[in-house]
Amino acid sequence: MQHIPFNNQYVSLGDTFYVKTSPLPVASPSLIKLNDELARELGLSVSNLHAADAAALFSGNSIPEGAEPLAMAYAGHQFGHFNPQLGDGRAILLGEVISPDGERFDLHLKGSGHTVYSRGGDGRAALGPVLREYLVSEAMKKLDVPTTRALAVVTTGEEVVRERLLPGGIITRVASSFVRVGTFQFFAAKGDQEAVQKLADHVIERNYPEASEAKNPYVALLKAVVDRQAALIAQWMHLGFIHGVMNTDNMSIAGETIDYGPCAFMDIYDHDQVFSSIDRDGRYAYSNQPSIGLWNLTRLAESLLPLLAESTEAAVEVARGVLETYIDHYQSEWLAGMQAKCGLFARSEQTNEEDKALIEELLNTMAANHADFTLTFYHLSQLPSQASEQDSDIQAMFESQGELENWLAKWRQRLTKETLIDTERQDKMQAVNPVYIPRNHQIEAAIRAAEDNNDFSVFHELHEVLQNPYVQQQGKARYSLPPEPDEVVQQTFCGT
Repeated sequence: MQHIPFNNQYVSLGDTFYVKTSPLPVASPSLIKLNDELARELGLSVSNLHAADAAALFSGNSIPEGAEPLAMAYAGHQFGHFNPQLGDGRAILLGEVISPDGERFDLHLKGSGHTVYSRGGDGRAALGPVLREYLVSEAMKKLDVPTTRALAVVTTGEEVVRERLLPGGIITRVASSFVRVGTFQFFAAKGDQEAVQKLADHVIERNYPEASEAKNPYVALLKAVVDRQAALIAQWMHLGFIHGVMNTDNMSIAGETIDYGPCAFMDIYDHDQVFSSIDRDGRYAYSNQPSIGLWNLTRLAESLLPLLAESTEAAVEVARGVLETYIDHYQSEWLAGMQAKCGLFARSEQTNEEDKALIEELLNTMAANHADFTLTFYHLSQLPSQASEQDSDIQAMFESQGELENWLAKWRQRLTKETLIDTERQDKMQAVNPVYIPRNHQIEAAIRAAEDNNDFSVFHELHEVLQNPYVQQQGKARYSLPPEPDEVVQQTFCGT
């Protein structure tokens, strides 16, 4: 039996927080990918496992010694409607490990079978969604965005019933916590203040130890979560990333991107872009993500109210004061990141206001001209401070080159305030403007090859390219290109 040095804390909170549940065995698991780099970071000696043993481990067919598998309980607002009991319907927390650096991580199987929270579902995952989650979550890591990680992905040798029969898959996910806003809501809805406090103490000890030194640790916890979430969503916006299902049960208390379902990166820039097939009214559209972040944090604050002050009135005022910091924090993070993408590093209160207007003008011009989000900023990072032949690369992104030329003239005038020489500025811009993102049509091609032909070579090559997103890779130019008209992906699906 494979040894993993588990050190489990969540199970000690008590059985109101979970239901002990073992993964359901699958017929014939086969390992597709093991993340050796992540395994080393976690201090796990799994990289040398025989393929069959690795497949058994990461499918849940073999439960390692020290694991205490359980399905976590939580509630959540789904598209604004509260469901008091959701929980891990197709996922199981195997246990927790402490890395050589002393950090604690959860190991989590997704697609591992029916649980008490499955609500009539089979608890399984189709192969396509787990491949998508592996590709996107590991790409996000290389793009320096806080995220859950993917340790392994396997096929199950079984089919799942969706709109049609599809091959099944299981992904092993890693996070600094799988506690969600919805976990707090689960107990708050029951009026179980003791459990809310117990959960808050657990989160503070594990993810926000500095909060324990504050006059009121729970106020400090709320503030820390607000700050992390504001910074996280700003990073999504910098990259044109759309989560797709920002329900409160899909919002990590640790400030990591979690639950990659119908997520997508934009090709053509559109303020109100939606990909998710279930987001029919655009609640979680690209431009709505910052405000939804605040809406979700308000639900967290409501759950924590009894811990924030002695009276409800005082607690509401405390919560309001913390939540009001979100907008300024988000806007500051967003502007600083967009300034970096545009090479605007010499900053003052006056230039910040001017830069904000300049950046918004660029985004509006991109939207009006159907410009590719990622390539516009990448080509901008290549430009010198004087007009040159290189301008043709970015001009090719725009239908009206005159509008872009007007903007470039304003941008170059702003660059006269910079102290960096062109090569230094370009280096800094290229460090935040990727060449490669997980484009929808490329992910779809990897899924189609895998599901239709049992061919994982497309998946593996795309994954390798995405591991070095900021540098042009020889022979990989096609991975930087937007889709041809017949390749455009209009909708993404969560795979449940």
